[in-house]
Amino acid sequence: MRKLGAPFQPELAMGAIGEDGIRVLDETMVRRLRISQRRIDEVEARERQRIEEASESFRTYRPVGIAWQNRTAIVTDDGIATGSTVIAACQVARERQVGHLVVAAPVATQGAVARLQEIADEVVVVSTPAEFMSISQFYEDFAQVTDDEVARLLQTVNQSHEPLEGGDAFG
Repeated sequence: MRKLGAPFQPELAMGAIGEDGIRVLDETMVRRLRISQRRIDEVEARERQRIEEASESFRTYRPVGIAWQNRTAIVTDDGIATGSTVIAACQVARERQVGHLVVAAPVATQGAVARLQEIADEVVVVSTPAEFMSISQFYEDFAQVTDDEVARLLQTVNQSHEPLEGGDAFG
């Protein structure tokens, strides 16, 4: 999944995209910020390229696909502000016909939880504070995880675990 950041403030989500052509736009945010379709398309094209690159890179560690049908999928995030990225992830999971869909996060806005409850079978969130400015306010260290770090972790997991029957979570 990739967040579609506002052109002038990339940390502010105007939507998100995922594999299988999934796109979630926060129409209210787009209107409020007066973002043109051309700018949305530019941001989306850049982020789709990043999804392709990351997907290709990460799948070198676990090339075997998984059978999603009738399995439980757990979509996690470090925090959910608008919900766009998690909604996109849920849509990908639904497209792949998961049997049970769980969303889990340590913190989320009340509005995002309400939207996710319409999509997921379960939503597990530790805290939904009334005062929510940004996810980073709930962390002492909110450094971003790089693709290189993810690749290193996947390589470590790949070397130390046998694949699950029918594939695994990294397929």
